[in-house]
Amino acid sequence: MMNTEQILTKLTEIFVEYGPRLLGAILVLLIGSWVIRQLMSAMGKMMEKRSMDSSLKPFLISITRALLRVLLFISVLGMVGVDMLSFVAVLGAAGLAVGMALSGTLQNFAGGVIILLFKPFRVGDYIEAQGYSGTVKEVQIFNTVLKTPDARIIIIPNGGLSNSSMINYSAEEQRRVEWTFGIAYGDDVELAKKVLRQLMEADERVLKEPELFIAVAGLADSSVNIVVRAWVNAADYWPLFFHMNELVYNSFNKEGINIPFPQMDVHLHQ
Repeated sequence: MMNTEQILTKLTEIFVEYGPRLLGAILVLLIGSWVIRQLMSAMGKMMEKRSMDSSLKPFLISITRALLRVLLFISVLGMVGVDMLSFVAVLGAAGLAVGMALSGTLQNFAGGVIILLFKPFRVGDYIEAQGYSGTVKEVQIFNTVLKTPDARIIIIPNGGLSNSSMINYSAEEQRRVEWTFGIAYGDDVELAKKVLRQLMEADERVLKEPELFIAVAGLADSSVNIVVRAWVNAADYWPLFFHMNELVYNSFNKEGINIPFPQMDVHLHQ
C-alpha cells in the first residue's frame, strides 16, 4: 500500500507530465470558443448586410458553429494525448453512412442553400420549372412551394430546381406582349395595321419605348398573319393580352375586316 509521500510523488509526476498539456488544452478550448463566437457574430453581420434570407441565416450559422466546435474538440483531445485516429475514422464512416442514407435530402438542402444565396427567384415571382408553373409562395430549405392561378399548391424539391432550367417571368419590370392576328386574303392589310396601331396607342398600358412593332408575319393557308409586339409593365401583361384580343375582334368586325378560319372548298364534277 502506497504511503502519503509516494502518492504525492506520483501526483507530482502526473502533473509534470500531463499538466502542461492539460493547461494548454484548456487555454486552446477557451480561446477557440471565443474565436468561434466572434466568427459567428461577424458572419451574422455579413449576412445582414447582404440581406440574406431570414430562413437561411440560422441554418448556416448553426452548421458552421457545429463544424468549428467539432474541429476544436478534436484538436483539444489530441493535445491531451488521446489517439484521435480511430475516433476520426469512426466519425468519417458514420458521416459517410448518414450521407448516403440521406443523399436526396442533402441534395435538396444544398439546392435550397443555393437558391436562397443566389436568389434566381423570390417570393411573389411567377416561374416555370420542372414541368410546373405558378407564383412562388414560399422558399423553404428543402422545397419551394408554388401556387398556381387556379389555387393549387405545388411543392418542388430544391435539388432538381437548383440544377435544371427555369423561366422567371417576373425577373424584369417590363415584358413584351406578342399577338398574331389573321385577316382574310383580299382584305386591306394597311387598314388592318392602322386599326391595330390605333388600338395599341390608345391603351395607356402600352409603353412608348421600346417602340410598337406591327408587320406582316406570314402568308398562311387561310390567312394573312399580322404580328404585333408591344412592351408593357410586367403586371399589365395578361390584362392587356386578353383585353386586346377582344378589342381587336370587335374592331375588325366594325371595319369590315374578316378574320378567317380553316375551310375547304369541295368541287363536284359531272
